[in-house]
Amino acid sequence: MSAPSRILASLSSLGEWIDMQKKAINMFKEINEGVKSADRLSLVLLTRQAFQHMIKTLKAFDQWLNDPFILNYITKDMLEDVWSTTYKLLNELLLLDIRHTQAVKEVAEKTIREGKLPPMIELRGGREEGAERRTLFPL
Repeated sequence: MSAPSRILASLSSLGEWIDMQKKAINMFKEINEGVKSADRLSLVLLTRQAFQHMIKTLKAFDQWLNDPFILNYITKDMLEDVWSTTYKLLNELLLLDIRHTQAVKEVAEKTIREGKLPPMIELRGGREEGAERRTLFPL
């Protein structure tokens, strides 16, 4: 098999990736249509599922941009599009994080001032050294 034939054959996996991402779009669209009636646990699970898919996609994109073979076929216009979209997503994510963290902080402070501690607070262990996790109650 010639080099161009091998390369073209290996590019078929890109079609599979595209199909998978299109299915994910449809799946999350269907999920989103029913999200108004979801309970809190379902919302947590659905959000985590979306996060996991986003993480998987971001890791793959990062690998993609680190692949010299692929970079041969990415034009500057494509890279500018990737940057522009990445910048928008990053800003939206940071704004969401700030908004959500601030809201949780305010609700927690109000609840604690009212003397309403969550019953599970006593079960939480100490914080592991070097942990980066946001925590409501540093123990």
